[in-house]
Amino acid sequence: MVSVGTANGSGSQSANLIIHRALFKMGLPVSGKNLFPSNIAGLPTWFLIRVTEQGYPAPADDTNIAILMNPDTWEKDLSKLKKGSVAIYNSDTRMPVERDDLILYDIPCSKIARGIDSKLAKLITNTVYVGALSEIIGIEQEAIVEALKHQFNNKQKAIELNLKAIDEGRNYIKENHKKNQPWKVERRDLTQGKMIVDGNQAGALGSLFGGVTFLAWYPITPSSSLAESLIGYLKQHREYVDGSKTYAVVQAEDELAAAGMVFGAGWAGSRSMTTTSGAGISLMTEFIGLGYYAEVPGVFWNIQRVGPSTGLPTRTQQSDINFCYKLGHGDSTHPVLLPATPKECFEFGWRSFDIAERFQTPTFVLSDLDLGMNPWISDDFEYPNKPFDRGKVLKEEDLNKVESWGRYRDVDGDGIPYRTLPGNPHPDSSYFTRGSGHDEDATYSEDPEVYERNMKRLAKKHEGLRAKMPQPKIEHSSGKSKIGLISYGTVHTAIEETIDILKEKNVEINYLRIRALPLSPKVNEFIDSHEEIFIIEQNRDAQMFNLIKEELDSSNIKKIKSCAYSDGMPMAASKISANITEKTQIKINKKS
Repeated sequence: MVSVGTANGSGSQSANLIIHRALFKMGLPVSGKNLFPSNIAGLPTWFLIRVTEQGYPAPADDTNIAILMNPDTWEKDLSKLKKGSVAIYNSDTRMPVERDDLILYDIPCSKIARGIDSKLAKLITNTVYVGALSEIIGIEQEAIVEALKHQFNNKQKAIELNLKAIDEGRNYIKENHKKNQPWKVERRDLTQGKMIVDGNQAGALGSLFGGVTFLAWYPITPSSSLAESLIGYLKQHREYVDGSKTYAVVQAEDELAAAGMVFGAGWAGSRSMTTTSGAGISLMTEFIGLGYYAEVPGVFWNIQRVGPSTGLPTRTQQSDINFCYKLGHGDSTHPVLLPATPKECFEFGWRSFDIAERFQTPTFVLSDLDLGMNPWISDDFEYPNKPFDRGKVLKEEDLNKVESWGRYRDVDGDGIPYRTLPGNPHPDSSYFTRGSGHDEDATYSEDPEVYERNMKRLAKKHEGLRAKMPQPKIEHSSGKSKIGLISYGTVHTAIEETIDILKEKNVEINYLRIRALPLSPKVNEFIDSHEEIFIIEQNRDAQMFNLIKEELDSSNIKKIKSCAYSDGMPMAASKISANITEKTQIKINKKS
């Protein structure tokens, strides 16, 4: 693994993404994790680049190569390097720690950049280390050029300037250092048919394919880039030569207003959505309660970050699961989609609208910062091939066929009523949309029996979601193993590696990944078939563990154990495997 330490705002992200994409262009499975602070400039930032034959996307325990461009963190960065590791550092600043057990490459990045273009030196100082690293580990020049073209959108002047800096970095290493370190990269054919994309881009594209026509949003990290990506796609694909559009976007004054606009548009028949994070979802709570009780569709993307309060806005966590599932005062529960990959962000992007409209309810997609903002290698997306599911919408001709109609009547016995949309010319199509007590015909009511009947119908509707939401997946099965793992979201990408680590210790496991709430009966069936279950998640309070406990038979509760992590960093496989090895009561000296 390569760790690049720089200062936030120094322009290092372009350099890091060039390295990442160049390795991808060489056919190498590569992951990138951007660990950045919540200020605009000055504080330390790191970018982790990992290449493995197996394609493990989670960060590794050990750094093999450290690129040191921020003197403020050199001592910390160097302290993490084991004997024989490599350190590439900007020699324009004196190395503060002497380590004769490391392989050191000094290179005057700032001086080289000034020699190329004194006015633009700050912009290309980081690009010099791209060349140095490329020469040291063997990143092909052809791959670097392809990555440059992508990064700078084929802008020739920018490409030429940065390529010059890369070449100078290469040449300095050739002329001043022997390449005597053990880590090299060689071309493979392991990324054919794949692409680099982040979860926010994928979710935006999925929303486009889902027929979104209205977006209301307020900027907040780490969800902003999802809205920004969607706006870009809408401009590209939903605008005509004459200037007309088939969509509307509103940047609201705050998150509360954005939520209100989403439900207003959803009530009017639009496929509407918003994106938010952190405190933003808290501010939307009142309107989400209205959407649940008045039964108005809307899609809410929550790119989770570390809370509570402002918390750590640029760190990742899965700590909004319980909050979003039961969001709102009073009794309320909501459908929640839990993507683990960009491919699922795309799928849930379009599928969420079908769920929201079929069940006439607020629908959540819970991603996180790691998935949303980091670059991932993804398989091609699977595009929807069926018409949109608009749910139970009565048109004029439908109303002509029935004697009477009531907005909240449970005609089909599934808890889902029929609705009409504004513009329906039938005289009986109108109704009052209420967040206060109402009867089956949408008439104001405080009758206790009517209220209780309505709430039971809403609960029945929620139960119907269990069969319609994306079902859990058995991601790994080793036959008759007694140990089972359950996870959801991006923890999945660390568990793939965890399985291999445990296998080396003669621990065989089966693994189920939850993809949505409410829970499918298949979760209970999986627990039934094992003696010991570990639930892996990224939050302090073991939120999924407790949600599962609420629905388990008493005989199964004692089987489940929590492995919860809450440091805000992308999950590492070694943590999970060590925790399981320590907590298991099943003998592991032979295969389970």
